[in-house]
Amino acid sequence: MTVCELVEKLGDSHGFMAGHVYRASRILAEMTSDPGATRILAFTGNIVSTGLRGVLAQMIREGWFHAVITTCGAIDHDIARSTGGKYYKGDWGYDDSMLRAIGVHRLGNVLIPVEDYGLVVEKFARRLFEELVREKKKWSVSDVLREAGRKISDKNSILRAAYERNVPVFVPGIYDGAFGSQVVFNYHSLGLELDLISDERKIIELVVSAERLGGLIIGGGISKHHTIWWAQLKEGLDYAIYITTAVEYDGSLSGAHPREAVSWGKIKPSAKNIVVYADATIALPLIVVGAMCQLVKK
Repeated sequence: MTVCELVEKLGDSHGFMAGHVYRASRILAEMTSDPGATRILAFTGNIVSTGLRGVLAQMIREGWFHAVITTCGAIDHDIARSTGGKYYKGDWGYDDSMLRAIGVHRLGNVLIPVEDYGLVVEKFARRLFEELVREKKKWSVSDVLREAGRKISDKNSILRAAYERNVPVFVPGIYDGAFGSQVVFNYHSLGLELDLISDERKIIELVVSAERLGGLIIGGGISKHHTIWWAQLKEGLDYAIYITTAVEYDGSLSGAHPREAVSWGKIKPSAKNIVVYADATIALPLIVVGAMCQLVKK
């Protein structure tokens, strides 16, 4: 059985989330092949520490999306892994006090030595900022990240793929991580300023000029909300795929269903939408391959 056939069979088996994976692959294929759709890829930083980084980069490189909205953690992990940082297989049950004592960060069952994360990101950021301020002092975040992508050669890098395809990467919470912190720490010595408003204007222009809007939204938080918040300017998304493990019963945005977004005007009542309750490291590759199979048929 091929992976394409497997996704088809998930549609046949239907229960419980199997049918949702199948449906998500169909919506993704339709959205991707819609020439009038402006498509946004939104995701959280945790999955960039895993093998999904290459999947995300591949979708960007193949032209599936026109913009990325993500977190500073995603930038940190992409830079760390792209510039030689080593990430290791671990276990959920490791003693965290022991890991702290030997200088290892634990992200779920992924292990990251201290020297392969913060220090790697800080050195990369400092060198980049030194070059940027020679040209000008004030930059938008997306322009800074475009220049970061220019300096990365790793084919699995999200930033590199975005640079190659001229896809803007928006990080509204840029100061919430190692890369953004370096702007703060180096401000007095370098004078680099981030223009946050200009990126919001770019997102608004992207949304307002779209004929139709679509979003593949992996996880919750600021990357999810920023995508659907600005979609209100176009009366909501026309396509929406959520992949999440968050529940709606605490009233959080991360767990909110598309039907709730309809009430806010963030997703259109007529939109094609689906929620896949699953670990994205399992579900996303299946959804992407299923969409690819449909696109090849077309």
